[in-house]
Amino acid sequence: MIDFKNSPIFKLKPIEVSEARDEFNRFLIEEEFIFAGFKTIRDQVVFTNKRIISANVQGLTGSKVDYTSLPYSKIQAFSVESAGTFDLDCEIEVYLGEVGKIKFEIKGSFDLIQFNQHISKYVLA
Repeated sequence: MIDFKNSPIFKLKPIEVSEARDEFNRFLIEEEFIFAGFKTIRDQVVFTNKRIISANVQGLTGSKVDYTSLPYSKIQAFSVESAGTFDLDCEIEVYLGEVGKIKFEIKGSFDLIQFNQHISKYVLA
């Protein structure tokens, strides 16, 4: 599992949903779909209509991957922050009782308004 206590900030770049790891699709349950995907150099995070799934690639060869699932039902609060004039990154913060705060910094072109609507729809349901 990703150590959220010691590394609570993820610096990510948006990717097309079709670029997400194939394994993500095999983990999805009936009527679950991915609506946003992000990556670091080796790791990836996807947001579905039910949860956040992260893939933490481990080892030199990258053949070992840890998948962590964070269900929206456990999210107590979330916030989004748009990019500013000098800070071009937008930020998403998710608060989970047992885990604490997880911060996603998104670099590059990203529709934060549409993303906020998706998260609101699923977290507030």
